[in-house]
Amino acid sequence: MRALVTGAAGFIGSHLVERLADDGWDVVGVDCLTPYYDVGQKRANLDELLGLPNFEFVDADLRTCDLERLLDGIDAVFHQAGQPGVRASWDDFGSYVAHNIEVTQRMLEAVRVKPVSRFVFASSSSVYGDALAYPTREETIPQPKSPYGVTKLAAEHLCGVYARNWGVPTVSLRYFTVFGPRQRPDMAMHRLIEAALSGESFPLFGSGAQVRDFTYVGDIVAANRLAATSDVSPGAVLNVSGGGAMSMTEVIETVERLTDRMIELDRLPVQAGDVDRTSGATDAARSVLGWAPEVSVEEGLARQVEWHRSR
Repeated sequence: MRALVTGAAGFIGSHLVERLADDGWDVVGVDCLTPYYDVGQKRANLDELLGLPNFEFVDADLRTCDLERLLDGIDAVFHQAGQPGVRASWDDFGSYVAHNIEVTQRMLEAVRVKPVSRFVFASSSSVYGDALAYPTREETIPQPKSPYGVTKLAAEHLCGVYARNWGVPTVSLRYFTVFGPRQRPDMAMHRLIEAALSGESFPLFGSGAQVRDFTYVGDIVAANRLAATSDVSPGAVLNVSGGGAMSMTEVIETVERLTDRMIELDRLPVQAGDVDRTSGATDAARSVLGWAPEVSVEEGLARQVEWHRSR
């Protein structure tokens, strides 16, 4: 099998490349190394991958590159690339539209012309906003609370449109707060661990009572792998959540225990777009993919702390 992984230098994409390569897939990874966060971290991720004998890296911008050529010989596409970040999406909506909606449409049009066995799209729990019920099921009407969530939902709808009209075998996976080694530096757990190890303060937005359903990156990768090879109906949408819902206060206490450091908190107001709680029902993923999360929040955080210490 030959896979195309977009966003291959990123947090989730780099882990996915490693897993697929370890499983014997030939992998083509594409990334344009956008400077949303330190490009040096993306290059460090790539350094971990470039020694793999069955991995080829392509430095290309999916907004403009020749996608049909990129898809030559590809069996499955894992579309991980996109513009992340809830808070930043208020300030540069055009970038989010271009990277999350327009690129996804270009990719879908390309695989319509050059068919693949599966198109796995990385969606987000941000499509739900402040949901009416928890754990939230896939049939819940999405109510995004940020421009970022709007763009991910629009891209999901495009996957559905291409599945219904052209039979493109799309699967959209709604990720719930992914964490682990190589996590993006703008994400809370990354900043929290860095604050603990450096002695700097951690900016805590809100009271700390906000709850997130945290999902370890290895479990996200496993769901992608299964989504590419299981019998899934075109246009399917599935939650991928770790079931480890914790408040930010509990996460802070856990990181303090794992690092044996007290963290100074810089308390700030709640930010526009932030939701009070996330929690995803995983019955569908368990039934359709045979997937279940395996790594607890504490175990995953311990692994992430060790990664931070080793850098």
